[in-house]
Amino acid sequence: MVRPFAVFQFLIEDHRRRIMDDESNSDAELRNIASQVIHVCQKAHVPHHLGIFYKNNPLEYSFSLILFETILVILLSRIVRFLLKPLKQPRIVSDIIGGIIIGPSVLGRNKSFTENVYPEQAQYMVANIGVLAFMFFVFLSGVKMDLGLISKTGKKHLYVALVGVFCPLITTAVLGFVLRPMLDKELAKLSGIGAMSSSLALTSFPVIYLILKELNLLSSEIGRMSLTTTMVSDALGIIAIIVFEALKQGEEGHGDSALWYVVSTFVIGAFFVVPIRRILCWIVQRTPKGKPVDQNYVIMILLGVLVMGFFTDMFGLAIANGSLWLGLVIPDGPPLGATIVERIETIVMEILMPFGFALVGLYTNVFVMAEYGWDKLAPVLIIFLVGYASKIVSVFVASLYFGIPIKDSLTLSLIMNLRGQLELVIFIHWMDKRIIGIQVFTMLVLLTIVTTSICAPLISVLYNPTKPYMVNKRRTIQHNPKGKELRIVVCIHEKENVVGLINLLEVSYPSSETPVSIYALRLIELVGRATPLLIDHDQNEGPSKDADHETIHNALKSYQEARKDSVQLHFCTAFTVKRTMYQDICKLALLNKASLIILPFEQGQLKILAGTEIVRSGTKSSISSNVIAHAPCSVGIFIDKGNENDTVRLQPFRREYKFVMLFLGGPDAREALIYADKMVINPDVSLTVVRFLSDNNEGDDVLEKKIDDGVVTWFWMKNESNERVVYREVVVKNGDETLSAIQSFNSIDNDLWIVGRKQGINPTILKGLTHWSENIELGVIGDYVSSFDFGSRASLLVVHQQIMRVQNIE
Repeated sequence: MVRPFAVFQFLIEDHRRRIMDDESNSDAELRNIASQVIHVCQKAHVPHHLGIFYKNNPLEYSFSLILFETILVILLSRIVRFLLKPLKQPRIVSDIIGGIIIGPSVLGRNKSFTENVYPEQAQYMVANIGVLAFMFFVFLSGVKMDLGLISKTGKKHLYVALVGVFCPLITTAVLGFVLRPMLDKELAKLSGIGAMSSSLALTSFPVIYLILKELNLLSSEIGRMSLTTTMVSDALGIIAIIVFEALKQGEEGHGDSALWYVVSTFVIGAFFVVPIRRILCWIVQRTPKGKPVDQNYVIMILLGVLVMGFFTDMFGLAIANGSLWLGLVIPDGPPLGATIVERIETIVMEILMPFGFALVGLYTNVFVMAEYGWDKLAPVLIIFLVGYASKIVSVFVASLYFGIPIKDSLTLSLIMNLRGQLELVIFIHWMDKRIIGIQVFTMLVLLTIVTTSICAPLISVLYNPTKPYMVNKRRTIQHNPKGKELRIVVCIHEKENVVGLINLLEVSYPSSETPVSIYALRLIELVGRATPLLIDHDQNEGPSKDADHETIHNALKSYQEARKDSVQLHFCTAFTVKRTMYQDICKLALLNKASLIILPFEQGQLKILAGTEIVRSGTKSSISSNVIAHAPCSVGIFIDKGNENDTVRLQPFRREYKFVMLFLGGPDAREALIYADKMVINPDVSLTVVRFLSDNNEGDDVLEKKIDDGVVTWFWMKNESNERVVYREVVVKNGDETLSAIQSFNSIDNDLWIVGRKQGINPTILKGLTHWSENIELGVIGDYVSSFDFGSRASLLVVHQQIMRVQNIE
């Protein structure tokens, strides 16, 4: 079906006014206008087609076309991301490049591609979905931000942020007025210069957060400082946007236009802060503790994003303002903020945002930029380059002034220069306001790519978040001085971990002669907020938003009170993303000079079911691997196979517990033996130590063997008269004989297996087994003992002794 439609182009805007004022000349005017009308005939897309077997081209039908465009946009961004990953480029760079590829700069140069894949009607659809994507992206960013942290910002962060904003703002504003005669008419206006200066001076929190998350820097010292500094910058950015819009309204109309704009802005802002905020807090109060928010509330809030976008656009505000402000007034974290983020983040980031980048790509045209001329582009380029440089220098100097090391200061200055989604939204808004055209827009998009693609890899090179954990001092159980308290960091993922961990601490037998300091760290995934938090409950007694906080804290407190003469408890909570949890764990161990970190291997307690076994649990295993690789002390991975109905034991065990320690040699085995020696002091614990030796000493490391002999001899001489200690030696030729020997010690009476992880084990003892292991955190023997095939109901403790200055897991 073909339909004609007209595209009217008026050469002089006041034609319409004259027609209305002078009816006698209306016929002549209409004939004059009609002569300027361009008639275009295009084929309208029918929603669905009958199929290719009816010789229908699916790209000629609207539904099939939008599906193909969606697939193409997502696929291209994924391919570019894969190609750029070895270059340590953040995702935002590959997403923008993927959008540019489908635009007139690359594939769009082909007329056939444009006509079939991105005709004008399709571009309209992509553009609207793209704007919708940016609206929801900004909304999610607002949900994750906690402006309340600004009031808690230290003076150092506050002053660095202010210097990093006002220095480039003043520098670029002055340069803009100097180059004003060379700028385009719109950019030369006060609002244009102000827009450029403010965009260069400010750093957007959502962009910094996403890139730091990719670089694993969220929980690092420099990451926390960057997020706090950027929070201050964003607060100033909201004010700058209001000032810019008011100036633009005043230039386009009269003075009262700017006044009404400011009034409407404050009215809408008050509407968000007072009634909307109260309604949202009411929703939080109605939600049962530990439960997600009702689905109906979530739907209404998401509908509110669209409603607020409509109203802010109707009042002449930037369309993203409504969604941002709505996100900011939503209480961050669980239950409301977390539920919203969990429900829609994947859809927004993986499905909708590619359309946003496609919109940017369709607007980007390097060929038009080349035709535009260097003389017109040069002033804008100079202003932006000077703005980037002044921001780097100002943040760097301010950081040095406050005593931040040179490398960290440079890293912080580079982070403050990262650009991304929010800058693209601003550039699109400038085009809507006709401040810039396609040519300048294209140059700014390319500048965004270049700036971020240079800064991100440099940040990775300059700053290593694990460097502080590389200590030169031995912090192990073996090297802990006699009579000195043993400091242990105990990590808790779920409340089900508490019973087993307390029982493990109890059999470690703390006493007044051998006291234990426990630093319990509750690990909570950062959902619904963007800023990582590490709360020390010794200093902050405020209520936690985590539903299980009280249960866990009370159980640990009860244990500490029962052992008050020998146990000191310190309780902390870390809200962070899972991929950087190891940084909080290592930091806590480093600051408190811990000798051991105990990690539960998996969520809850292991249920022994037929046909099941412990398999890699993704995130939890990854946390263990990273902790082992970077910990400033020894690490114990605990697998609790105890009865899930057990209650916390606050008194010494009333029956004899049987432990088996498998000594395969090496530093890990020696550390495990020292820990087992502490346990056997408990009169209710019996211990069997099984030492494995290779036949004819094949494969032995002479030095390691001598050290092993010394530790084993010391242990046996100390416990020779102890009837609860049994020592055995087993000679094996290969891994099969090792497993058979271990199986012979498997008894239904066993309560705990203790084994060294992997360091220093004679390869002959494990010959033929290395391919069998699936969980590198546990080592070959630990993985076997924990498996269903082994058939043991006893718990397992895998010990890894601290390695000096190691970066990668063995």
